[in-house]
Amino acid sequence: MQIQPILAALRRHKAGTLLIALQIALTLAIVCNALFIIHQRLSHLSESSGVDEANLFVISNMWGEEYSTEEAAAKVKQDLAVLRQLPSVQDATPSNNYPMSAGGWDNFITMTPEQVKPTTDASVYTGDEQFLRTLGLKLIAGRDFRADEVLNLGNRENVIPPVTIVSKTLADKLFPKGDALGKAFYSMSSTPTTIIGIVETLHRQDVDTWSAPYAGQSMIWPIRLAMPVGVRYLVRAKPGQLEAAMHEAPKALYAENRMRMIDPKDGLLSFAQVRERAFERDRGMAILMGIICVVLLAITGAGIVGLTSFWVGQRRRQIGVRRALGATHRDILHYFLTENLLISLGGIAIGVLLTFGLNLWLVTRFELKVMPLAYVLSGVVILLLLGQGAVFAPALRASRVPPVEATRPV
Repeated sequence: MQIQPILAALRRHKAGTLLIALQIALTLAIVCNALFIIHQRLSHLSESSGVDEANLFVISNMWGEEYSTEEAAAKVKQDLAVLRQLPSVQDATPSNNYPMSAGGWDNFITMTPEQVKPTTDASVYTGDEQFLRTLGLKLIAGRDFRADEVLNLGNRENVIPPVTIVSKTLADKLFPKGDALGKAFYSMSSTPTTIIGIVETLHRQDVDTWSAPYAGQSMIWPIRLAMPVGVRYLVRAKPGQLEAAMHEAPKALYAENRMRMIDPKDGLLSFAQVRERAFERDRGMAILMGIICVVLLAITGAGIVGLTSFWVGQRRRQIGVRRALGATHRDILHYFLTENLLISLGGIAIGVLLTFGLNLWLVTRFELKVMPLAYVLSGVVILLLLGQGAVFAPALRASRVPPVEATRPV
């Protein structure tokens, strides 16, 4: 089939051709970037925490009255003894926070005390000698904390422990040669902290976009929080007994001290609830982007169908003439398919430029990553298939126009 007659016909319908091409271009730019955002959000949702999520839950405990550091430390030890004695509980530990809590304690890290620009940023977890066991963390090098290494930390006190356990991601960041064990670094202090253990994975507390460059970089300090108003407990249930443990733990704590307060809405959370809350915005964004993609593709497809149907109606006599001169059904069908393909290719050419321009703007404004070429290629394929699919029905009707249409007056 010769392309020249098709191009001549398109020049006679400049407005419609330009509108559809621009619609395809805009759809391509938005769909490609939306698919990239969806993939990033879904990848975020599936990130590993490194903990035993199926059996872990959180209790946010308030004493009901203020205590001194020594009194609060004694209360914490008493509560832990109560929790650990429950038949459905495997272990428990006090902590300042937990993975994916959507905010928490993080420190800049330097390799020397006088270093001005930080090497990296790491989430800071506090816990006693049962912290690793309670969370189900996998120790891949070094050792766990000893009981005598755990320090008490009260309100407005500043304690920098001499030892720490870090995630493998943080260890590799600080010591790329793989020799982190036994090495020291500085965490917003002139006092060095020595790495005595490395765990395989420990997700950061924060899940916001700003912390993405520091993903997986976490450290654990042997500190038992002894806050005057309350403490958070992480509790690990025995396999298959999470529901029972979450039911029994608050009752046992209230029985030990009726003055305490545990918020019925936010004071008791399973880790499934923690993950759901942490990534609620990511899930919502992925759904929204998916809806936008579907709507845009539907509108573009409808636009192609409408324009082609209009052109078929305008050209019935011309089509009849071609049929009378010997054009087959297949020739007419191929004509309209080729015509739409040329419009789609023109729109895609513009759309590719818009796609990278939009992505560059998103990168500079919202700290997104640069979009790989694979997403653009996927978008191109989707738009080409959509265009050919949308034009097929009108083109098929055009191919069925009888030769007698050539004798009818315009």
